Amino acid sequence: MPIGSAAEEVDVKEIVFEHLGDSYEWHITNWGEKEIGIPLPVIVKGRESGWQVFSSSRLHHGAEYNGFYITHEGAYAGKVVERNAQGEEVRPALDLSLTKNALALLINSAVLLLIFLPLARWYRKTEYTPPKGFKGAVEVLLLDVQEELIRPCIGEDYKRYAPYLLTVFFFIFINNLMGLVPFFPGGANVTGNIAVTLVLAFCTFVVVNVSGTKEYWKEVFWPEVPTWLKVPLPIMPAIELFGVFTKPFALMIRLFANIMAGHSVILGLICLIFITASMGTAINAGMSALAVVFSIFMNLVELLVAYIQAYVFTLLSAVFIGLAKVKAH
Repeated sequence: MPIGSAAEEVDVKEIVFEHLGDSYEWHITNWGEKEIGIPLPVIVKGRESGWQVFSSSRLHHGAEYNGFYITHEGAYAGKVVERNAQGEEVRPALDLSLTKNALALLINSAVLLLIFLPLARWYRKTEYTPPKGFKGAVEVLLLDVQEELIRPCIGEDYKRYAPYLLTVFFFIFINNLMGLVPFFPGGANVTGNIAVTLVLAFCTFVVVNVSGTKEYWKEVFWPEVPTWLKVPLPIMPAIELFGVFTKPFALMIRLFANIMAGHSVILGLICLIFITASMGTAINAGMSALAVVFSIFMNLVELLVAYIQAYVFTLLSAVFIGLAKVKAH
């Protein structure tokens, strides 16, 4: 976008959603009029043409390749589509493309392994001695989450669930931090993607309900309330069963909305620089300075939010597991 573009030409909504959304290439920067990015593999199964594997660079700037192209409007905006026999724009039968968010997940998972595998080797090779430096900092954070969060919420059986909950915490934390890095391989909006938070919430849903005791399921289907609230109309059992599904839904929306909102605010502040470009040098300079100051402040807040959201997701997951481990009175 030219810095001198008129305010009415700046579509803030389009800019924000373009940066927050997924894509088939990883845009890094512009060098003059040249776009620098990493094309990613497009792997699709056409409804008529079968499997196709090619680089996303073939679809650059609205180009079409083997009947596939990226649409920029309608219900499938930003997605690879094709046209069926009736000429209608439809999605391929199957799309297994490696998108920006998918690549970011792989990179961030590799970062997670690079952090914890050396720490695991440390414990295998030596008798327990407190590690120093970065390993020591990771151990302090790990023990804090385990002893101050997981153990009090779940109780005596906490070690059984600690590996899952610690993995969830550090996975979300690393992805949140990497999302704040403004250059490759950071900047991807992974935990602000509802598909990712959906999978995380579903994993917690499975763990909670598989771990549920007989007393837990009794409280769901036959709670200790007056009989008229259970028969002939199962009012309370219906409410309790509804709660089984709303808990993971709340986990999904909470993480998605908080990360999405933080990134949106920062991008909106940056857009002020371009919106005020045509309003004169004095106004533009003043608003640019404010935008930079507030953007720095918001990035510092987002560092705290990155930890808080990982902590809250893990805390609520541990609480739900603890509630499912209820014993008979």
